[in-house]
Amino acid sequence: MVKSFRDPVSGLTHFIGIILSVIGTIALLTRNGETFTVYHAASFFIFGFSMTLLYTVSTLYHWLPLSEKKLIIFRKIDHIMIFVFIAASYTPVCLITLRESWGWVIFYIVWGLTIAGFFLKLFWIKAPRFLYTSIYLLMGWIIVAAILPLSKVMPSEGLLWLALGGVFYSVGAVIYAIKKPDPLPNIFG
Repeated sequence: MVKSFRDPVSGLTHFIGIILSVIGTIALLTRNGETFTVYHAASFFIFGFSMTLLYTVSTLYHWLPLSEKKLIIFRKIDHIMIFVFIAASYTPVCLITLRESWGWVIFYIVWGLTIAGFFLKLFWIKAPRFLYTSIYLLMGWIIVAAILPLSKVMPSEGLLWLALGGVFYSVGAVIYAIKKPDPLPNIFG
């Protein structure tokens, strides 16, 4: 029986994320319509599976009372999943919305950075926080390179949601990098 959680709030919010990820993935994969192609199915599966896996790993990492050795392993996987999820978030934009040359270029760059991030975190767990956080931010904002072709195929509402998501993720990355604010360090963070 678990006597205490390492990080109860993060664990709980990420557990809720698992449930919502599964529901969202099912909703995406079962949608109907003439425009639902193999690109939609593959993109939505990659996105949904990665999001569910990210939240599952993070829930276990934050909730389980792990030995120091297992904690390091879970921290590596948790950080690697951030790279994977960023790339998975790009996948529908690249394969459905852009899909022409820009889509594939961004797709390969982002997944290439994911592979680089995988090896960085696998072999250098104590890499400086600013280094891998900078890679997260680079991955997140690389879409700006394709903003002109993207603006021709994505409605302005979609561009707005994409920009807002980028801003919120960037603020989160900065908070993570500088470890502030953390108003309740024994409960959250």
